[in-house]
Formats: sequence, C-alpha cells, structure tokens
Amino acid sequence: MLAAACGGGGTSSSTGSSTKPAAGTASSATAPAGCGPIAKKYPQFKGKTLVDALTPFTPGYEAANPSNPSTYVGFDVSLLHEISNCLGFKYTFKPMAFSSLIPTLQAGQANLVISDIFATKQRAKAVNFVTYEKVDDGILVRKGNPLHITAFNMSMCGARAAENTGFVEVPLVEKLAPACRAAGKPAPVVQQYGNNADCIQAVLAGRADFYANDVNTVVSAVKAHPGQLQKAATLQLPFSVGIAIAKPETALLKAVDASVKQIQADGIEKKLLAKWGLSTGSQETPTIVS
Repeated sequence: MLAAACGGGGTSSSTGSSTKPAAGTASSATAPAGCGPIAKKYPQFKGKTLVDALTPFTPGYEAANPSNPSTYVGFDVSLLHEISNCLGFKYTFKPMAFSSLIPTLQAGQANLVISDIFATKQRAKAVNFVTYEKVDDGILVRKGNPLHITAFNMSMCGARAAENTGFVEVPLVEKLAPACRAAGKPAPVVQQYGNNADCIQAVLAGRADFYANDVNTVVSAVKAHPGQLQKAATLQLPFSVGIAIAKPETALLKAVDASVKQIQADGIEKKLLAKWGLSTGSQETPTIVS
C-alpha cells in the first residue's frame, strides 16, 4: 500500500493515531551517488508519501522533538530520512502503542515500521524485516539495585518486571517461573505497558523492580534520572533491530534493503548512531528476515 503524495502533515487514521511530519533529522546534503541506480531500479517510490508506524517514546531512537513536540527526532527518524533521500519518497508518521505496530502494517495502514523493533522469527511470520543493528539489552533498576538483579536468571525470582506489551523480554522473564518455583521462590511478575516511558515511570515510582530493553534505552533513562536509576547489567540477545515491511510489499523490501546497504557503505549510519549517542559498533550488515 502506498499513500497518495500529500506533503508533511496528515489526518487522523482509523486506528485513532495521526500522522506527523519529520523534523530535525540528520541527513546528507544529497543522496549518495550509489543511490542513483537503486532509485532507477525502483522508480515506483519516487514522489510517493509513505507512512511509518512508530512508538515515539524511545529517546535516541524516536521521540517527540523537545523544541517542537508535533515532530519526531532520533536515530530511526534520521535513518528513515536517509532511506527516503535514497529512493526519492516523502514520509509521514503514525504514532501508536508498540503492540499495534505489526497489526497496523498488516492492515495496510502503514508502509513500514522503523521503531527500534527486533526482527524475531516469530514476528517474521507476520511481516518481513531488513535488519540494520545488533541487539544488546540492558536491565534498568532503582539506584543501588536493591534486589541484586544480574540477568534473566534466578535473581529475577519474585521481582516485578515492567515491560512493553509484545516485547521479546516478556517471554524471557515469564519462562523463569518454573525454575523459580522449583527452588521454592516466587515467580517473577510481568506488568505490561504500552511504551517505554510508562515502563521507566513504573520503576521510578516503585511499582516495578526492573525494566529490560535495548541497552541504549536503559542508558538514556539513567542519564535522565542519575540519582534514582542505574543499569544492572548488559546482555547480548540473539536478535537484530529491523525495519518491518508487509509481506506483499516485496519491491519495497528489496528497495529498502539496497538503500540501507548503500547508506552503510557511505558511512552515514555510523554517523547517525554517533549523533544520537548510540554505539557505532552496533551497526549490522543488512539481512532480509522473512
């Protein structure tokens, strides 16, 4: 599904979310020379306006612009800008809860999801992905780590986890229950929220004991609340961050894959990672996961 070309702003959708223009993105002055052949191979996207579904509560990746809350900024926003620059399309955003991202894509109400989403095998049954970043998870706890949580292990028994609905961390915590009970300890309890901000607030307010997510999100939370929060651990997960695209949109999938490869070849992705305070070592050669 391609939205009709219409400029930056947007109207409310059937999901109750509205589209927004991008602002403050970091981009190269012109498309990389290598994008010329890619745009020529996929001319159907030039001049079109695509819709990116996102959950804009992850500082560093996608969040409201403090200078203009009607727009979004972050690494993912900047990466989308570079992809649009390469293929010649315009874009708007459709904000929503994380659990609505894939259903919205499947329903044809968005063209792609660039929103710090992990390209898991389970999700790839519903949509396709182009990966672009490795995944390191962090565990956020209150200052002093009172429960001495160290990993997805027995240290989480009896703890209250604040997690995003649909995130991979939910089953990682839940599967600890049998081992905890076998050891005579209570199982961890998972509280599910609609976005990162609410999860972090649950830990701050003492309603939850920890929050596990992408390490950059955890580090950003600690920087925002250094006297109240800390990172208990960094763990490597067997996933990649990816751009989700509906199964029928094979041309868009291949065009995005080629564009991200060119953006990486020109060193642009690493510059964007550095600009937004993220690890340049997390860049990953794009792979299609389907």
